[in-house]
Amino acid sequence: MRAGQLDQRISVERLQGGFDELGQPLPDTWAPLFTCWAAVEPLTGREFIAAQAAVSEVTARIRMRFRPWMTAEDRVIHEGTVYQIESLIDVRSGNRELVLMCKAVG
Repeated sequence: MRAGQLDQRISVERLQGGFDELGQPLPDTWAPLFTCWAAVEPLTGREFIAAQAAVSEVTARIRMRFRPWMTAEDRVIHEGTVYQIESLIDVRSGNRELVLMCKAVG
């Protein structure tokens, strides 16, 4: 992976929950995990009508340096767009490059 290709900033967030001092569950919130350089490549844009409502689906491939603690439950924010991670791919099982296949949310 060439560093020059990682030219866009992304933020990765993780869903955080917990319990208060009385043991009551707290509402889940998204907390920032880290910010890094990545390559964000939109793959497809589809618009279709489903159940009388217009739905737009955008998928993207995000390439970044490998981070072993990332999971598919995390989410990515790039230029105000929130992406749900569909899958994480360790390219060539080399622990050097991570490819995230994502779907835009909202």
